[in-house]
Amino acid sequence: EEEGYEPPQGNIIQIRSNQQPNVQYLNVKSGRWKLSEDPNDRKDGLWVWGLFQEPLYPFMLLQIETDAFTLPSVDDEEADSIEPLTLYAQINHKRDRDTGRVELEASSLNIREVESLKADPFGAARVDVFEDVKVGQLSLRPLDAGEKSDGVNNTLL
Repeated sequence: EEEGYEPPQGNIIQIRSNQQPNVQYLNVKSGRWKLSEDPNDRKDGLWVWGLFQEPLYPFMLLQIETDAFTLPSVDDEEADSIEPLTLYAQINHKRDRDTGRVELEASSLNIREVESLKADPFGAARVDVFEDVKVGQLSLRPLDAGEKSDGVNNTLL
């Protein structure tokens, strides 16, 4: 977490110690997380509750950028690859009031398909509209502060 920012936010790093030799991993170049209210329904904002108690942020917004990934191939075939991706997730986020433990629910992992549309009948103005397309499922388990990372069970991707 980056101190001094409201809402809480920070960078994502990929931990890869003690890798299993026969497992291939998608390489995470960079990523960001941010606690947020519903980005699709902002209304008056939940920030006002922070004046009276700890602010409520029911969602964790996640953005992960990956490197290209070469798929395994047979000797006589040309190798296919997955182009670099930017992945997005909106994860339900709760904090237990008594214990302070964070609970993160499973979420859809999406890419964004962008379409550029004419914003006026003359075509002088254009607007980019995006649609989230599900490409997988993401499950996260918060690492306890006193817990030692083994690099396998706590790897993000």
